[in-house]
Amino acid sequence: MFDIFVYLFENYVHAAACPEIDQLARKLSAAGFEEDEITEALDWLSGLRSISDASPLAMTPAAGAFRVYAAEEEARLSTECRGFLAFLENAGALDAGTREIIIERTLALNGVTASLARLKVIVLMVLWQRELPLDSLIVDELLGEEAEEGALAKH
Repeated sequence: MFDIFVYLFENYVHAAACPEIDQLARKLSAAGFEEDEITEALDWLSGLRSISDASPLAMTPAAGAFRVYAAEEEARLSTECRGFLAFLENAGALDAGTREIIIERTLALNGVTASLARLKVIVLMVLWQRELPLDSLIVDELLGEEAEEGALAKH
């Protein structure tokens, strides 16, 4: 599934340039991805689209506020992952609403604990889907050596 996400980012500069679901499924199949992997990825993307279309946070956190993670979130997001999200937020690459979408989409991975490499791809996909500006240094960090060296292996 994560290989599909990287493929989409690399082949469609903007999320809006992505074809409709049926055509995208055919293109992914022609590119050599397996049917179950395509279905899982497209379901996940559909969930991301519906969340992105929903209203933002009801209340914007005050300056200096910090995120307290629920027990399930802590179990599924390692300390390294939570630290990386805090780093991106402090660097101005994420706002609180985008962070929450990333956390929700990470928890939507059907019981899978997210590695840092997988979290980076989730961050990339959320920023891509929301068509937020991507600084080249952030892209390099999100698609660094770890992702290229197979850390995105199937769960």
